[in-house]
Amino acid sequence: MAGILSAIKLQEAGFTDFSVYEKSDALGGTWRENTYPGVACDVPSHLYSYSFAPNPEWSHLFSPGQEIRAYFEEVAQRHGVPGFVRFGEEVTRLEHRQDGHGVGRWHLKTSAGTRDVADVVIAATGVLHHPRYPDIDGLDSFAGASFHSARWDHSVDLEGARVGVIGTGSSAVQIVSALAGAVGELRLFQRTPQWVLKVENPPIDEVDKERYREDPSAMVTLHEDLSRSFSDNFANAVVDSESVSVKILAELCKINLDSVVDPELREKLRPSYRAACKRLVISPDFYEAMQHPATHLVTEKILMIEPAGIRTVDGAMHELDVLVLATGFRVDRFLRPMEVIGRGGVSLEDVWAKRPSAYHSISVPDFPNLFMLNGPNGPVGNFSLIEVAELQLAYIMQLVDQITAGPYREISARARALDVFERERVEAAAKTIWASGCNSWYLDDDGIPSAWPWTFDRFREVMASPDLSCYELVG
Repeated sequence: MAGILSAIKLQEAGFTDFSVYEKSDALGGTWRENTYPGVACDVPSHLYSYSFAPNPEWSHLFSPGQEIRAYFEEVAQRHGVPGFVRFGEEVTRLEHRQDGHGVGRWHLKTSAGTRDVADVVIAATGVLHHPRYPDIDGLDSFAGASFHSARWDHSVDLEGARVGVIGTGSSAVQIVSALAGAVGELRLFQRTPQWVLKVENPPIDEVDKERYREDPSAMVTLHEDLSRSFSDNFANAVVDSESVSVKILAELCKINLDSVVDPELREKLRPSYRAACKRLVISPDFYEAMQHPATHLVTEKILMIEPAGIRTVDGAMHELDVLVLATGFRVDRFLRPMEVIGRGGVSLEDVWAKRPSAYHSISVPDFPNLFMLNGPNGPVGNFSLIEVAELQLAYIMQLVDQITAGPYREISARARALDVFERERVEAAAKTIWASGCNSWYLDDDGIPSAWPWTFDRFREVMASPDLSCYELVG
């Protein structure tokens, strides 16, 4: 999504000498890699769209994954993006070198052996694409089909199969809802229960679609209204753990659990932490799916995996034909595993040895002209990442203007600016709902939420224009 956006906006700004390096053989990012049953976005379709490319054809309030990927492919084709893409070329190394005149440029190497040189690098490498595999004894010994939810094997026949799903995040909830009643038996292995907010997913009326086709401005207005509603009622709410909106969300989650699930199962599905402490899961029918006669919740800790299935600590053997690992992603990778060497030979791996960080999630000191979209400590999880990327790229393009048309050759965040930003961010993060006492992928190794801890209004203000005094500027 962010790479397609970058290619479109670079062309609009008049740039033609750029390349997009894509490790896969196709476009689509997370929507290319996640094809599991039930995959869908949990941001409304008309908000999870480029602001400059409204789509009147969305089928549902929250559209399925294959529809989202088709949207990205269509927008990319319409804007000539594939002509700039080098498919099947994963960047393995970036090194900033200075020539004899003291001018620094990025020297790039790919898995295909391609070498390139660039004045500016925009890292649109995504967040949720490095699968996290569980550390469970015997995982490789399972005799049936086994795969991560982001590596779904569609050649496996699920009809009549005994399917086990490990994990209870958004992917697992969507998979359970899709497979309940469609397979022989379904077992969800739960380490930690999740709060689930019931949100229906109605189809978009044909009358509305026709209105959007005839009047695209109606979709622009809808996008703006959804953005404001999403920010005010959710995104801005969770950064204040005592806000009224957070308490309302908690009550709605409790009502969903208490009104839908029978008492015995209900208590097994009831979390011990506050709603929205983990990334809030939305679903129209997860609790109904969990009560299907052929669906079973397993709360006993997994002891090990054997060829026949999963053995839990109570000694029970849960025989399975298919094992799905809905265990999330390594969310701290960002540019890694590529080797990135900045000014003076400094390694990004060393700089990020403790944890990844970047000034306003975009720039790292001593890595000039390297700008990240959806980088460390940015708004992830409680915002539309498309809207985030658009704001970030507009900010980055202002920095690029200083390089291409202005007086500077190299721009990177000052170390002091990053230190101040991090100190303020950590202080603010302690007041968010994410710091209220649960373990989630938002937390770093010190237990500090790593996401943007302020309102989306503040993010818009910060992204409106870069403060050049916070950057090291080399003429």
